[in-house]
Amino acid sequence: MTKLTWLDPSAPDAAFPAVETALKDPEGLLAAGGDLSPVRLLNAYRHGVFPWYEEGQPILWWSPDPRAIFYTGQIKVSRSLRKTLRHKAFSVTVNQDFPMVVEHCAAPRKNSSGTWITREMKSAYTELHYQGHAHSIEVWDEDQKLVGGLYGLLLDRVFSGESMFSRRPDMSKIALLALSEWLQEKHIPVIDCQLPNPHLSSLGAIAMPRHEFISTYLQGHS
Repeated sequence: MTKLTWLDPSAPDAAFPAVETALKDPEGLLAAGGDLSPVRLLNAYRHGVFPWYEEGQPILWWSPDPRAIFYTGQIKVSRSLRKTLRHKAFSVTVNQDFPMVVEHCAAPRKNSSGTWITREMKSAYTELHYQGHAHSIEVWDEDQKLVGGLYGLLLDRVFSGESMFSRRPDMSKIALLALSEWLQEKHIPVIDCQLPNPHLSSLGAIAMPRHEFISTYLQGHS
């Protein structure tokens, strides 16, 4: 059995273990410990690694294989979503209220009492936003109430999506479409969704082998 690597919190610029050493069960668990400093987080994402853990757990670092991705410009638009788009009872902004988007994403989901977006995660990604690495998409209703959005990191040729939320039907999908358009303008080809699931697949996400994702789209690969 592969031994899990524990990261030293006093060495934020230390290299991560090779992603090929990640455990297959649970899928893609690579390391534990360390910290959420900007230096470590940016190093992680540039090597195809991301943190995901719950309150009371150590920081857990993951690199799943395969990886779920969208090609920008190839989001599937359902008939019901087209109807929502035609009504245009919303407006979309970029980077207008990153902290509030994170707060909404961190709210417990239906039939769930907890969240993986801990206080430390909120603080870490908000700092990355202020440094220009993390970005948000906001969807507002006609009364300028925030009803949908998402946030993530833009590094190299990839936007790494972290979380999205919707307070009304289709609003998170509107945010995803707006993100895709924004990234196309910047010539960013890929949105990283991390772990494949049926919902993402229904929107057009595909499963890409980890080595292909890292070697093709990330400059930090070794």
